[in-house]
Amino acid sequence: MHIPDGLLSPATYAAGFAVALPLWVYGVRQMGKRLEDTLIPRLGVLTALIFVLNMVLIPLPGGTSAHFLGVGLLALVFGIWLAFLSYSIVLSLQALLLGVGGVTALGVSALCIGLLGPVVAIAGERLLRRWSPFVAASVGVWLSVVVSATALALILGLQPIIAAENGEPLFFPFGPEVTLPAVVGPHLLLGAAEGVLSALAIRRLRGWA
Repeated sequence: MHIPDGLLSPATYAAGFAVALPLWVYGVRQMGKRLEDTLIPRLGVLTALIFVLNMVLIPLPGGTSAHFLGVGLLALVFGIWLAFLSYSIVLSLQALLLGVGGVTALGVSALCIGLLGPVVAIAGERLLRRWSPFVAASVGVWLSVVVSATALALILGLQPIIAAENGEPLFFPFGPEVTLPAVVGPHLLLGAAEGVLSALAIRRLRGWA
């Protein structure tokens, strides 16, 4: 779900940065309140793992690809704001060092995946926690993947409406009728696998029976 440069209109990515910047500042302040000797290495190791997982691309029909996100796992282990900052760092390093994803899309990607994903993961996990911690974590992570994919697909699909000249799209040319099935469809299955794997990891960390 990496958005390259040139697909989002200036109005879209400017709005993304305008919303993301104050949230990054707030997140840094929240992180400062929680930093401790035991937290830093755990957060660093898991963030590095997420970075690697994001680089393992699964080919899909039509020349596209998908990958595990890991942001739901980050959220359920460290909370919303640490997950948001960690995933924003992952996205930034991928864009700046490896050319994976666009620099202009960082704000939008960070909001759709790095912030919306954790919020949904934690909300879903809390709703189902009383039934089964394992199922709650699995479903929470799955929902975070699907909702993040849906948000990005909608933003891409709205580009022909947001930025067009004489009826011709100036940036991304396809509408939601194309982007939603192309982006969300594969992540329905990928998210289910990620949910189960994340729940297994969390069970190990929390010591569930």
